[in-house]
Amino acid sequence: MKKLALSDDILMAIDKPARYIGNEFNTVNKNPADVDIRFAMCFPDVYEVGMSHLGIAILYDMFNRRSDTYCERVYSPWPDLHAIMKERNIPLFALESQDPVKEFDFIGITLQYEMCYTNILQLIDLTQIAFYSKDRKNDDPIVIVGGPCIYNPEPFADFVDLVYIGEGETSYDELLDLYKKHKAMGENYSKQAFLREASRVPGIYVPSLYEVNYKEDGTIASFGPIYDDVPSTISRQVVTDMDSSVYPTKMLIPFVRPIQDRVVLEIQRGCIRGCRFCQAGMIYRPNREKSIGVLKQQAKELLANSGHEEISLSSLSSSDYHALPELMDFLIEDCLQEGVNVSLPSLRIDAFSLDVMNKVQDVRKSSLTFAPEAGSQRMRDVINKGLTKEDILNGSKMAFEGGWNKVKLYFMLGLPTETDEDMKAIPELANEVAVEYYHIPKDQRNGKCQITMSTSFFVPKPFTPFQWAPMYEPGEYLRRAKLVNDTMKEQLNRKSLKYNWHEADVTVLEGVFARGDRRLAPAILEAYLSGCFFDAWGEYFSYEKWLKAFENNNISLEYYAYRQRDLDEILPWDFIDVHVTKSFLIREWNNAMNERITANCKQGCSGCGSFDLGTGVCHARKN
Repeated sequence: MKKLALSDDILMAIDKPARYIGNEFNTVNKNPADVDIRFAMCFPDVYEVGMSHLGIAILYDMFNRRSDTYCERVYSPWPDLHAIMKERNIPLFALESQDPVKEFDFIGITLQYEMCYTNILQLIDLTQIAFYSKDRKNDDPIVIVGGPCIYNPEPFADFVDLVYIGEGETSYDELLDLYKKHKAMGENYSKQAFLREASRVPGIYVPSLYEVNYKEDGTIASFGPIYDDVPSTISRQVVTDMDSSVYPTKMLIPFVRPIQDRVVLEIQRGCIRGCRFCQAGMIYRPNREKSIGVLKQQAKELLANSGHEEISLSSLSSSDYHALPELMDFLIEDCLQEGVNVSLPSLRIDAFSLDVMNKVQDVRKSSLTFAPEAGSQRMRDVINKGLTKEDILNGSKMAFEGGWNKVKLYFMLGLPTETDEDMKAIPELANEVAVEYYHIPKDQRNGKCQITMSTSFFVPKPFTPFQWAPMYEPGEYLRRAKLVNDTMKEQLNRKSLKYNWHEADVTVLEGVFARGDRRLAPAILEAYLSGCFFDAWGEYFSYEKWLKAFENNNISLEYYAYRQRDLDEILPWDFIDVHVTKSFLIREWNNAMNERITANCKQGCSGCGSFDLGTGVCHARKN
């Protein structure tokens, strides 16, 4: 029995001590003395969130298949334990071995959302190594980051040694093999020599090997490598064959209930839709599907190895999977008979989706969730949503006739070109959805109708057609939310309508980080040292501390958040090739400004650039 890193008195004093003891079912256990590489896989948020993350599960399984590597897990200690670790000088430790992370070769951190950036510094701080990569010692762990936020790695570039751009299944083996070769040099090992050679591994970005120059107005004048043998462009890594790619069928079973307490079956990557606000829909192109046979086998193994009573299909748009009817028939016949529920996120409003939902859900206990994103048809054309009012109302009618009486509708406020009339159209559309319910004969209704509208505030993201768009000050976002709320009160069916909205100040910060550059690093560090971490959790978020950090480091919200970028401006992320061309994004920006829609990938190729370079065939058109 391994000795725990935390003493009994500490475990008894903190919330949910099971977060920190490891030894969960399906955990991988190795002897650290028998491996060459120790990799601490870190999720910069609390255990319950990190244990729900599929990407961590995939890399954990893939790394531990290597006989020379031991991958262990680390999650951000909750503030109660964080304070104790700082007070008693307890270093950050991994769950499996309970060993200090500073003894590992790699600290790998996945960045899923911008508001976890200070938690990167929390993990580095508790590891007891220097914050800035330039200040670390030769034998300190190498800090590498991945995940969707690395498509603009510049705000945290000074804190990390390596950035992995793309899907981890492609180049990690080459990187680990290279590190193993350098480590074998013993006393002659040089971290800098390893980083220099690692920069030539596909998908690997080494921030310290690049320099940035700025114009007088603050925009970037030039960005490039400082050595001739370091690539000027980093190419996003893409898994081309989903069937042969690594996928874990023995998921870890957590001791503390995670936010998603189910096994996850990934059915495809990418999306054919082309919504202009959606970063995932752009950076995960092209659309790639798993075959139905592989999915059936993986579903059986996942459930057999976990004991879970629910399986969720993972995809950006599950309705677009070509064999969804066959897959659903299989899950209904095999899984539902065993008392297993099937969760179907990311469905569109159409007859087939509702038919499937009707088969797998108890309509008296569930609500349907749809994302029109905008209330008016004009705005839905601007964002290229591909939904008409008729689609929404017909889908709602079918849902109500199928027995549902609760519908959640997701929208965004602050989209480019949005007017007051577009905002008023949100509760007006929700009211029309409610009207569809009351058109059903009274004896066929399932209780009172409840339509819940939720609005988030739009954040421009890199590699989207809206990456040049301006944001608004928090007060303006709140004015827009109030306009929606006041318009809702005017609706005939207002008692059936409910409205929730997102925090405005968090949105502004997210926008600053999403499109920021290296000059943000000192402010991020100051904010952390002043007590900012777990910023994604409302009770720990302090806008005032962030504003103070920005002020002390000459960071202008006007520059980073509120201005519109010029189309020819060098953006901090322009050195990354995501296989979606800038000319396509500019064309889509212009289409948005002219309220023109673009066909989805299966209707016709829009020439985004995300095709198979070997064959010239777009992956989305193969199915």
